[in-house]
Amino acid sequence: MVPPTAIAEPRAAAPATKEPVKDTILTPRFYTTDFDAMAAMDLRPNEVELEAICEEFRKDYNRHHFVRNEAFEGAADKLDPETRRVFIEFLEQSCTSEFSGFLLYKELSRRIKDKNPLLAECFAHMARDEARHAGFLNKSMADFGLQLDLGFLTANKAYTFFKPKFIFYATYLSEKIGYWRYIAIYRHLEKNPESKIFPIFNFFENWCQDENRHGDFFDALMKAQPDTVRGLQARLWCRFFLLAVFATMYVRDVARKEFYEALGLDARDYDRYVIAKTNETSARVFPVVLNVEHPKFYTRLERIISNNQALAQADESGAAAPIKAIRKLPYWIANAAEMAKLFLMAPIRSDQFQPAVR
Repeated sequence: MVPPTAIAEPRAAAPATKEPVKDTILTPRFYTTDFDAMAAMDLRPNEVELEAICEEFRKDYNRHHFVRNEAFEGAADKLDPETRRVFIEFLEQSCTSEFSGFLLYKELSRRIKDKNPLLAECFAHMARDEARHAGFLNKSMADFGLQLDLGFLTANKAYTFFKPKFIFYATYLSEKIGYWRYIAIYRHLEKNPESKIFPIFNFFENWCQDENRHGDFFDALMKAQPDTVRGLQARLWCRFFLLAVFATMYVRDVARKEFYEALGLDARDYDRYVIAKTNETSARVFPVVLNVEHPKFYTRLERIISNNQALAQADESGAAAPIKAIRKLPYWIANAAEMAKLFLMAPIRSDQFQPAVR
């Protein structure tokens, strides 16, 4: 595995190491999987498309893209304290997420290269891309006098085990939603350059193309493993992962809406656009997608946000731990009920899906 410290460029004055945020249901996770099952996968049902995507990876279109320039000099000093705080939080969350992808893809490439060379090569190229992204984000954190210790995260962060098909669902959605998040911000700032608070956003157009290519790879990989997108179980799991990804993003982004306000965006409107576009994109491979235009979809997500605010107030109350747990229990139950209602909402078959006009 490439040493994590090799991702970041050296600095003359070393920045302070930022303490990682406490893991919650909303923070990025690190994943591991069944490497033997991944190595044994038969790619022949869609090998031509996978080889074409691998050739795209080999071209490495962004080889010279992530190069810092003079625009970064002094840019951090221009931000007011509140904007600095929320922007650093954004950088940390994004860096952790990109680094998580790097670790997973690099380990997959290493562990399966002898048995499944085409798949291993694709993962190696994606690990290269994610390493660049993580390093670029961490370097921007250093402009604020902070940096993540990526080696510490590698050794100490908990890893979640997912079967290969769950890795496919989760990473496909992560890459595609990443594309829509980055391109939406980039296009907004093109029209509103006065809201561009930091030069890293100049790189988002090319950056999101990496995310899009990665998503296309997982699309082709699922088509090579048709059981992942056919049958009742596949429909249920696709619904589950779509809901988990959309709900997590919406609740997290509304909680840190100040970051989006600093960019001149409304967090709720931004997320609704990203969710709609990711749902539309997912219909190209998933057998079903969510009815995100249903009037109760966002009403239920807003109830979860309200419940989370009550949970936060209980945490800050200063009461003893057992009292806090008793106070929080109704809100945990309410959140579980809202998620169950969202999951049970009738999905839309992808072959009948009609994108909403926006």
